[in-house]
Amino acid sequence: MATDSDSIQHADPDLRPAIDRSLRHPVMFFFTSAAAWLAVALVLGIIASAKSHAPEFMGNIGWLLYGKSQAAHLNTLVYGWGCQAAFGIIIWLMARLSRKECRNPGTILVAGHVWNFAVLFGVIGILSGQGTGVPWMEFPSAVWPVLLISYVFIMVGSVVQFRCKEGGHTYISQWYLLGAIVWFPWVYATSNLLIFTFDGHPLMDAAINSWFKSTFILLFFVPVGVGAAYYLAPKVTGRPVHSYSLAQMGFWALAVIGPWTGMQKLTGAPIPQFLPYVGAAATVLFFIPAVTVAVNILKTVSGHNTTISASPTLRFMIAGIIGLLVLGSIGVCLNFPSSIKYAQFSFAGYGYEILAMYGFFSMCAFATMYFVVPRITRREWLSRRFIRWHFYLSIYGMSTIVICTIGGGLLQGAAQEYWNMPWSDAATRGYAYGWGTTVSWLFILFANIFFLLHLLLMWARLGRRSQHPTLLSKHTSESPHGPEGDIDEIQAANA
Repeated sequence: MATDSDSIQHADPDLRPAIDRSLRHPVMFFFTSAAAWLAVALVLGIIASAKSHAPEFMGNIGWLLYGKSQAAHLNTLVYGWGCQAAFGIIIWLMARLSRKECRNPGTILVAGHVWNFAVLFGVIGILSGQGTGVPWMEFPSAVWPVLLISYVFIMVGSVVQFRCKEGGHTYISQWYLLGAIVWFPWVYATSNLLIFTFDGHPLMDAAINSWFKSTFILLFFVPVGVGAAYYLAPKVTGRPVHSYSLAQMGFWALAVIGPWTGMQKLTGAPIPQFLPYVGAAATVLFFIPAVTVAVNILKTVSGHNTTISASPTLRFMIAGIIGLLVLGSIGVCLNFPSSIKYAQFSFAGYGYEILAMYGFFSMCAFATMYFVVPRITRREWLSRRFIRWHFYLSIYGMSTIVICTIGGGLLQGAAQEYWNMPWSDAATRGYAYGWGTTVSWLFILFANIFFLLHLLLMWARLGRRSQHPTLLSKHTSESPHGPEGDIDEIQAANA
């Protein structure tokens, strides 16, 4: 007599296409909207970066002054690109792992349009001078309730799917994704309520804002990226996660450490003295879940060099995991008492945020998109060349930005410590690194224009018809248990 697990495995070949069909419009809407907003964010980032070392650039355009363009750049990157890419990843992975078709695609699409209009209104508000001036929360204060309500309608279906999932396993990917779903409204609503709704001291508003930026990264974008990696690594290679116990340890370490980070940015400020040191210690300890995840994922894909060299999904995913490891290492370096003072008022902090958002999360998001889009459009990617350019230009641009912003920021911070030197000396010391950052953003913009065009062609179902995935090598085939294999259960093999 067949077991429930056997029945599920036999049903999967018919169920997976049905799930993909039910999610085609919502997932492609989020992925394409995210890619379009990413292009906008990169253009704004180039303008803001250019103004940091050449203030006269577009100096006669008032709505593109540095303060406005930099704020619009970061908020567009976070809410336009990052959140929407995460939404597409979550709803697809939750449906696949729960083995449930999407029953509310219309609700998700309406909420997604509301989210996009709110982001558009927020960006226009920032550029027109109506922003709040609170980093990562610069949208006019009327926008955040709309985003929060939209989020609830987007995510409610995924929570229901998890509650009604089939089979006895809760995969490690679901742990991370469910954590991200729950942590987002807690972090986002708490921060906005305390800053914009309840009366409080302006100094504590700054502390809450610093907490918000760090926890938003560690408790939303990191879990989504890691959850996607834990799905893709075994799915493409055809082998189980290296250590399920290690995966669980990484999750709980992140859940315990993540909420304590952020307030180290206010070291020396007149706030309770223990808060900055707790924040610094927690950011240093983030190295533990970062190493745990990196070791587990890299051990899972080790020995599959041929597949790694051929699969765009694995290439981007490994780049993202290495980015997570670098993020944890730089978090350690920037948060010792001897180094905080150099990073506190320089653009090293900006480099850390960009490393998290692009060097880690975006790479994992691209990996997921290269895997998911052919399955929901029933087409394959058109061009190996586009995928290669996207990968190499992204890696080159991101590496240069990290070196220029963090390395140059530390030198800039060191110059600020010379009390008997004019402030202009510290500012001019970072000009060369500012040029490097601007040029790097141009490379990344060029890479993502190719990606956006490729994605639009896929949504129009102009991709090539094929029974085989688009690989970066014409003479390489994937693992026999690769992306189309019937192995959703493989993640739980070590449970």
